[in-house]
Amino acid sequence: MHGSLTSADNAKSRRTTQSGEDFPPFVAHPLVNSGHLQTIFAVYFPGRYPKYAAVQHRLQMPDGDCLILHDDRPADWQPKQRVVLMLHGLGGSHGSFYLRRMVHKLNAQAVRVFRLDMRGCGAGFGLAQLPYHSGRTEDVVAAIRKIELLCPGSPVSLIGFSLGANISLKLLGEIGSNAIGGLDSALAVAPPADLDLCSRVMSRGFNRIYDWHFVRTLKRHVRRQARRLPNSPAAQFAVRPRTLRQFDDAYTAPLSGFADVADYYRRCSSLAFVESIRIPTWIITAADDPFIPPTPLLQAALPPQVRLHITAGGGHLGFIARPGTDGDCRWLDWRVVEWVQRMGTERRCPPTESA
Repeated sequence: MHGSLTSADNAKSRRTTQSGEDFPPFVAHPLVNSGHLQTIFAVYFPGRYPKYAAVQHRLQMPDGDCLILHDDRPADWQPKQRVVLMLHGLGGSHGSFYLRRMVHKLNAQAVRVFRLDMRGCGAGFGLAQLPYHSGRTEDVVAAIRKIELLCPGSPVSLIGFSLGANISLKLLGEIGSNAIGGLDSALAVAPPADLDLCSRVMSRGFNRIYDWHFVRTLKRHVRRQARRLPNSPAAQFAVRPRTLRQFDDAYTAPLSGFADVADYYRRCSSLAFVESIRIPTWIITAADDPFIPPTPLLQAALPPQVRLHITAGGGHLGFIARPGTDGDCRWLDWRVVEWVQRMGTERRCPPTESA
């Protein structure tokens, strides 16, 4: 079963996970005690966060597309202090609830946070002809370069969620021991490291609800894109996919230069890149995530720089914990804050910049 760990998996989890050392245990809220409930609760009960107050920076890409980088700088942040770059998941943007909550909590700790709207998302809607996808690491590189100009001398921690987590791990594997700006650490939450497997798991049973939700969201986005940019590739999209895999085969893959969906999933799954990661990296994922099984990461030969933490519960980006453990029930929010604080204390030297 993809939602639970076998005995063999548990044994390997003990070898790859520093549970109790890296992060305190997650104990699910008694009223949200399954992966599906955790996932759904996180969407419909987003929590509290302040009004938007970020400064926007434009990133002009060589292919003509433009990205938006959102800059939340607290008044007490000082030059050369650590900054964080966050990447949202599929169908998300800078306005995703989990990002907004974490920005608020990190700003309260004097941490400057940047959020990247992937191509055509959020404030970048209408500014990109090409679609975003699970392998667009060049966009993250552009964001890190921009942060280097805005915050010279500041170390950078990269934090990705879901699709953004896959992009993060793929980028770290691509660069290996080389450096990009001040990037010196990363945290990946719920990465779909094997895209083909995740697409198949999502098409089973109750998970079809999530599949339908993502496809509906993406088709709506493409229709809006076609109205805004009538000469864009989106305007030529006439297929009516019923699954995420069909959408990626008909739209994402051909518009992004891949032969088909199989080629896209093979070349962009971060599982093929994690063995090459040399920057200290933490991965958090839940054993009961409905559509992202932990098995591929458990079976991977992770390098010593990568630490894998698998919680028994939490669903997909849920992690609604029992009351009284942290400042609120959002276990993941507080782990991100603690991890960033630890990175600041352990201030690391990035690898040497490649030529």
